[in-house]
Amino acid sequence: MATAAKRPKQVAAGGSPAEDGSADALSGFLDWCETVGLELSPKVYVSKEGTVSDYGLLAREDLQIGEVLFTIPRAVLLSQHTTSIRSLLEKDQASLESQSGWVPLLLALLHEYTASNSHWRPYFSLWPDFSSMDHPMFWPEEERMRLLQGTGILEAVDKDLANIQLEYTSIILPFMESHLDLFDPKLHTPELYQRLVAFVMAYSFQEPLDEEDEDEKEPNPPMMVPMADILNHVANHNANLEYSLECLKMVTTQPIGKGQEIFNTYGQMANWQLMHMYGFAEPYPGNTDDTADIQMVTVRRAALQGASTEAERQLVSEQWDFLCQLEMVGEEGAFVIGWEEVLTEEELSMTLKVLCMAAEEFKEFKEHEGWEEDTEDEESFTLSNETIPRLKASWKKLLHDSALLTLQSYSSDLKAEQDLLNDKVAYGKLSQREQQALQVRYGQKRILHQLLELAS
Repeated sequence: MATAAKRPKQVAAGGSPAEDGSADALSGFLDWCETVGLELSPKVYVSKEGTVSDYGLLAREDLQIGEVLFTIPRAVLLSQHTTSIRSLLEKDQASLESQSGWVPLLLALLHEYTASNSHWRPYFSLWPDFSSMDHPMFWPEEERMRLLQGTGILEAVDKDLANIQLEYTSIILPFMESHLDLFDPKLHTPELYQRLVAFVMAYSFQEPLDEEDEDEKEPNPPMMVPMADILNHVANHNANLEYSLECLKMVTTQPIGKGQEIFNTYGQMANWQLMHMYGFAEPYPGNTDDTADIQMVTVRRAALQGASTEAERQLVSEQWDFLCQLEMVGEEGAFVIGWEEVLTEEELSMTLKVLCMAAEEFKEFKEHEGWEEDTEDEESFTLSNETIPRLKASWKKLLHDSALLTLQSYSSDLKAEQDLLNDKVAYGKLSQREQQALQVRYGQKRILHQLLELAS
């Protein structure tokens, strides 16, 4: 199994529910689980020993595929529907709508975390000390720029911080001021709210919709799932959370040997997404779901650089505008490149095709509003490691130039980072932030260099 990655998770200290110590906190949590009907299999146990970091779930004996590790009644979940202020949240539902959709849960957490009589108090004892959470949104801006330039995380964090401030001032604060019997703005501060946003990012679960509802319904709101959030993540995981009407179950997906740690998955996530949302990255080459982004506007820039006359530059601009009309590209969009194939194949294929058209060909294509009969050499395959070398020379050049421009957006090159990764002494002297950021950058650059070779 690939080297495990773990979001930083520490027992709270000084004034938080875990101040009595981790041993007492774990014992109290397990007693609470038994009381509320959360059933833990005798074949597994929670421990800090033998895990990649802090608490984890380990096998007490050999496990086979399909074994239930624990069962969680839905009443145990902490959500906007189970919190003690659920009726209030439901009553004011219209005023709590937001871009993230997280506000009701965050209000529930603000209340339950600070309520001494909360039903989830023993569960809270395992929560990390929010002041120690190390998502990039908490790093100094200079450090973020230095370590994460080019990765896509900077832009994601900027959006997060703007949205957090907007939600707190326009939704959270007015709601609290209307219910001062339950909330205190001096206690439930913007700083605590930001920590809780990061906590929901890292620890919450979102129940998937049924396939028939995916195109018609909004995604389910996030919720906290005691016990399930103890498990770590790797791409090559060995357990998975299953949902039913009455309960949730963690079930093995691979045989697991006695003493081995049990890993869940947060989904198919690239390292930059893991770093942004959870505060960690999987060490290379563990994350088989890793990707690198090429900004859509970077492909436009590469096409414009390849134009030698004003007429050719004008043509590129017209082609780009047409691609925008087709909703294939946008100013803030990105083409996603995986280890084996392009994940945004339809958009990138159409973009390469249109931007590489001669004027007459584009004129005819535009008159047909982008519709034409598929041709075997262009449309019968996906953009993959196998097929990219067979693309038209003009397509490959544009793809190659776009990858080069993307690599220039980083503050260091691949060789320097490869040398650092291979030097165990030098790597060991890096801070945790520097190590995690290096893993993100290195994986992305390896994917982009692979693309350069395929498009040469």
